[in-house]
Amino acid sequence: MMHDHDHDIPPFTPEQTAAALNPPPGRTGGDLVVETLYGLGATTVFGPVTTTSGLPGQHAPGLSDALRRSSLQYVGLRVESNAGFAADAYGRVTGEVAPLLLPAGPGALTALPALAEAAAASAPVLAIAGQIPAAGLGGGRHGYLHELRDQQASFRDIVKSVHVVGAASQIPSAIAAAWESALTAPHGPVWVEIPQDVLRAGTSLPLVTAMDATPREPLPRPELTAVAAHALSHAERPMIIAGGGVVRADASGKLKALAEKLDAPVVTTFGGKGAFPWEHPLSLQSWLADRHTTDFLEDADVLLVVGSGLGELSSNHHTLRPRGRVIQIEADPGKLEANHPALGIHADARAALAALLESVEPRHDPAAAAAVRTVLAKVRERIAAQDRTLEQRVLAAVREALPATSASFWDMTALTYWAWSAWPGPMHSAQGAGGPGYGFPAALGAAAADRTRPVLAVSGDGGAMYSTAELATARQYGLPVTWLIVDDDGRGIPREGATEAFGATEAFGEAAGTERARPDFVALAESFGVPAVRTAPESLREDLAKALAAPGPSVVVLPAVLRMFAPTHLSTRP
Repeated sequence: MMHDHDHDIPPFTPEQTAAALNPPPGRTGGDLVVETLYGLGATTVFGPVTTTSGLPGQHAPGLSDALRRSSLQYVGLRVESNAGFAADAYGRVTGEVAPLLLPAGPGALTALPALAEAAAASAPVLAIAGQIPAAGLGGGRHGYLHELRDQQASFRDIVKSVHVVGAASQIPSAIAAAWESALTAPHGPVWVEIPQDVLRAGTSLPLVTAMDATPREPLPRPELTAVAAHALSHAERPMIIAGGGVVRADASGKLKALAEKLDAPVVTTFGGKGAFPWEHPLSLQSWLADRHTTDFLEDADVLLVVGSGLGELSSNHHTLRPRGRVIQIEADPGKLEANHPALGIHADARAALAALLESVEPRHDPAAAAAVRTVLAKVRERIAAQDRTLEQRVLAAVREALPATSASFWDMTALTYWAWSAWPGPMHSAQGAGGPGYGFPAALGAAAADRTRPVLAVSGDGGAMYSTAELATARQYGLPVTWLIVDDDGRGIPREGATEAFGATEAFGEAAGTERARPDFVALAESFGVPAVRTAPESLREDLAKALAAPGPSVVVLPAVLRMFAPTHLSTRP
């Protein structure tokens, strides 16, 4: 992709030319990788710990020494999938590309769940994987360690783009192209593959200088903006669904201004939390799993969907059936009209909202805010009738303990499902791909981006078992992450779902495997040198606040069985 600024590269000075003609000795393909990442602006690199030095070892020869000589911060996690989750979170909170170094073969495959989540969540992760020697490529079975007949094929349907390197001179261009792809809206993971002999071999190429791989953002077509603006300006009941694309585009201010200009109620998806002020008079908050919200949205004569594909979780499990006109703004063209016929506008959310804000005519509807209050009151009434006081108390305690500027990362567990609807601000979870074990390693990645603010991770006891090895990582780097583990003795969502579906008994739990053997999480954390405390719902806020205020990692274990509010997508519609 050619950009205008590509023509503005200044000529080399005589000193720079002399340096290019006389590169330092002892460099390898691994140095080219590190120099390229640094030249593109990377500061932190993630990957697995495979050597006592804490740097990648046999799977990426040449990279260890190059990283050690560089100023890049390497954060080594114990499991490749967890390293991928950490990179995902780093990309989410910074908006920057997160390099992820991976071994060849089984180690690379272990990272597949993390890359799938990064793809679903549009997190810019740059995976750079080792590969067997170039002579062994081509599909034959040569017996190399970590050999796969076609390694890249395992990732091609998950990542945005694949870049295969065959020679050292290709490394800078391949990584720069992948970097640009990762940052092109919609953001997402990309794959670079380099044979180990290319990484190891010496090179006399010049030092890689600063590079610009800034992509162009997709702009809305003016004729589509005109049609959308006319429809919104003349709508009687306009409404807005704001998704994660609004957050990623930093378009919350534009969204608020547009909603206020139109007097249009706004609901945020679970991935779009934080896109619109929670207590705003026009805010429907995030109760997308409630039939009252779904019915209200269906009554819109013009429904503006921004930065969302209206997937399963954003449409009350595909029970949302808009009766009016749908206008969909989406940076991912594959999501346009994927679930509902719409006026599809392929554009970055910020650019599209700015264009609409300039084009729509103001409308005044005092009934809109009153209608929002009515819907929220119905939602609260439905929840209040289900005796879920404990769950709401626990979520409120977590919210009160967490500093306003701190990020939170949530595993797939009952408290997370409550937070999707009821948490009042931004939150990060694995809702895109739905895999377990995301919360704690993701929080470590966010903490690596900013060590001055505490970060919260939330897991159930089952999800926590995927991540306990990373207690060593948290301790090693002293990362300010507090891990809240809700320990329900295996009696949470799996058991609740089995009971509802099959009329399960205590004996069924044992037979179906919903009863789980698990460790004493407090003792386990302390064995890693991580402070831990066992709390109760009554003391959760105080214990959690104290842990978050302390330096370094900590664990808070809450023994509690949390139940979900009743779903509304399973009920028979009139």
